[in-house]
Amino acid sequence: MVEKSSEVHIAGPDRVVVGEHSSADTLEMDIESKFAEVLAQVTCVEGVPVDAHFFDDLGANSLVMAQFCARIRKIPGLPSASMKDIYRNPTIRSLAAALTVAAPVADGMHAQTSQAVRTTPVLEPMPNPTNKLNYFLCGTFQLLIFLTYSVAFGLMTARGYAWVAAGSDAVDIYLRSVVFGSCGLLVVFLLPIAAKWTLIGRSKPCEFPVWGMAYMRFWIVKALLHSNPIVLLAGNPLFVLYLRALGARIGSGVTILSHSVPVCADLLTIGSGTVIRKDSSYLCYRAQAGRIQTGRVTLGRDVFIGEKTVLDIDTSMGDGAQLGHSSALLRGQAIPDGEHRHGSPAQPTDIEHVRVAPARCGALRRTWFGLVTVLQMFFLYVPLGVGGMYILFIEVPALGRRLGPDTSGLATSVLITDALYISLVVFFGFVVLGLVWLYTVPRVLNLAVQPDKVYPLYGFQYAAHRAIARMTNVKFFAWLFGDSSYVVHYLRGLGYDLSRVQQTGSNFGTELQQDNPYLVTVGTGTMVADGLSIVNTDYSSTSFRVSRASIGSHNFLGNNIAYPAGGRTGKNCLLATKVLIPLDGEIREGVGLLGSPAFEIPRSVERDARFDDIRTGDELRRRLSAKNRYNLRSMAVMLFARWVFTFVLTLFALASIDFYGVFGHVVIAAYLALTLAFTAGYYILVERLAGRFRRLTPQLCSIYDPVFWWHERIWKVPDQHLNIFNGTPFKNVIWRLMGVRIGKRVFDDGCYLTERTLATIGDECTLNFGSKIQCHSQEDGTFKSDVSTLGAGCTLGVGAHVHYGVTMGDGAVLAADSFLMKGEEVPARARWGGNPAADMPDAFERRPFGVETLKATTPSVNGTAAKVGS
Repeated sequence: MVEKSSEVHIAGPDRVVVGEHSSADTLEMDIESKFAEVLAQVTCVEGVPVDAHFFDDLGANSLVMAQFCARIRKIPGLPSASMKDIYRNPTIRSLAAALTVAAPVADGMHAQTSQAVRTTPVLEPMPNPTNKLNYFLCGTFQLLIFLTYSVAFGLMTARGYAWVAAGSDAVDIYLRSVVFGSCGLLVVFLLPIAAKWTLIGRSKPCEFPVWGMAYMRFWIVKALLHSNPIVLLAGNPLFVLYLRALGARIGSGVTILSHSVPVCADLLTIGSGTVIRKDSSYLCYRAQAGRIQTGRVTLGRDVFIGEKTVLDIDTSMGDGAQLGHSSALLRGQAIPDGEHRHGSPAQPTDIEHVRVAPARCGALRRTWFGLVTVLQMFFLYVPLGVGGMYILFIEVPALGRRLGPDTSGLATSVLITDALYISLVVFFGFVVLGLVWLYTVPRVLNLAVQPDKVYPLYGFQYAAHRAIARMTNVKFFAWLFGDSSYVVHYLRGLGYDLSRVQQTGSNFGTELQQDNPYLVTVGTGTMVADGLSIVNTDYSSTSFRVSRASIGSHNFLGNNIAYPAGGRTGKNCLLATKVLIPLDGEIREGVGLLGSPAFEIPRSVERDARFDDIRTGDELRRRLSAKNRYNLRSMAVMLFARWVFTFVLTLFALASIDFYGVFGHVVIAAYLALTLAFTAGYYILVERLAGRFRRLTPQLCSIYDPVFWWHERIWKVPDQHLNIFNGTPFKNVIWRLMGVRIGKRVFDDGCYLTERTLATIGDECTLNFGSKIQCHSQEDGTFKSDVSTLGAGCTLGVGAHVHYGVTMGDGAVLAADSFLMKGEEVPARARWGGNPAADMPDAFERRPFGVETLKATTPSVNGTAAKVGS
């Protein structure tokens, strides 16, 4: 069942109606008449009252109103309205009045808003056609680079293992493991640094086309950095040292919790005492219209960057400036000294985001913490890894007999039996022991961290807190239990306070993270979609504090939300996708919140209540029981699929050991290449089987409809391996095999598609890191999905989010961190941005509204003032 605009009802025949004809003498009445006529056409009725509320009286929804906005946008002479205008002015009369007041009257002609003046629109340039030969040669070269890396890795591993195995006793083997493992780890850490300075040198703001030689050098460095285990040290002083080695100018006392590693680190400047929270992005590059653009990101002293934020290129923040959670600085934006901003794009606010007192944390403490980390890595973790592998080969009979001088007598049946035994023990042992570990060790560590108490960074409590966050955010178990009734039991065991659970079968999605699970409260009847990050830790540059984060009862939380402790929302709220949770003002209850910064919208509309009859009583119990059985089968099917994957990789590994004596280190390289190819192909097959080799169709149904359960099963197919193919032509091949209607020579630097067969992507599109095309929405117990289409040459900015039912015209650009709402139609070669996204003039990047950009004083690393131009 597809969502239709004609479902809108018209209340009251006694209301004044404008639609069929109007004799208005004033501009406002003329606009009212035309707006009413358009809305009547969209809703397929004869006329609509000009003072009727779009949502309360007419029963309209955001999809209907998006179609209305798109229709009036195409009519010359009418002011253009955004979805924010619709929500703030929810009648024809108030909307016309607001848009008329916003524009001057000139030359006796009808007034227009600044957005509506489209006589000479500034159009985005279409990307230059990609050279087919360059595209082919780039993919070939990337494949050769991977194979060369695999051979080098195989050679180093083979010789290192042989040298460790030659140890005379346990002490000798341990010492050899320390030496070999430490040298190997140093090579892995230092290789990206050497590649960066050799292939790129010192970065400067520039622009170059994708798939060319300059891009190839750029991609090699990016691939090495993003696959480097150094990202595991985010939040550690060693991570700051690593960025400095890459060329970043970073002052003292800086705390970086984000895993983001800029490829062009020379363009990154961070002043002393700055805090950058997790999931923030400061890449110092972006892709647009088929070209890579690099630019500076300059942060002054004592700056604060919140969670889930995006810093585009050519942005800056002065001393003491703050940027809140779920916010963005778009290209050219600057925040002056001491001022606070939030929103996407950033707007002024008085909110204080650093809410924890400082503590004593000097250079000696940071040095000691980093030194202890190095000692742990080189003398504990590395020897355990290397020596443990040696012991594994010696002690496990299935492996040990293959290292003997004669392996020719081992039959294929023995090989399969050994692989079966090992994979069963490893996979299901991980599941069982992992849960036991998850429910015990973090609880013990949590005894060392008291809520609402300020601790200095880089001490025992900080190490315990980071360990708790790392262990309780293992993605496997959230993936396994999410989107089912069983997730509430998992989260309770993890430490969540879920009050009295009102079971819906979809209380939480499969993507969920938190700083400390023992300080999370979620009210009864609340439902959470994917991508929620519960932020219950406050940081300064010297201290941290954990505190309880509470989400009210009967809420619905959309996708990709950062919910901080102290969020000012209460009962019965709809928190829309990518919303900025307010930290000031009264407690919001019984309303919806949309956008960044957030504004109020209706909690629900008639469309969302159509399935209320099956949400209570015997009908709910019957359908919930059926959903639980279906979800349980889905969990079993996906566990079996992942075990089969483990079994096949184990089989490959045992076969590689058999051939090692003949082909040497080449076998290890072949194993790596074969593993990558098999992983991609296997999960493509699993997804196609789960989808029954059919394309998804647009839906409007209850979450208790088997069609929705089928979608949940498809969402469980693992896809983390796709990140390996970012920025390569192979990503397009994989998308096409997974059912995406994707054009030629698309540049995908890390876009995520939730429903592959509902997405259409045109030729030469540019998809940035962290962007997402989500062809569905769930609000309370209603599930909706539809096709989203990107025309040829479109660009999605870093962290941009495209909802379902969206159409972007050829060459259109969606700015970084934007949220393009369901049903929107972006004209060809237009630039849109913001949350929610709206038409954005081309001059925005030079002089964005609400934020000073042309000249802002920002300090250098050591605090000396320096001018930073826009």
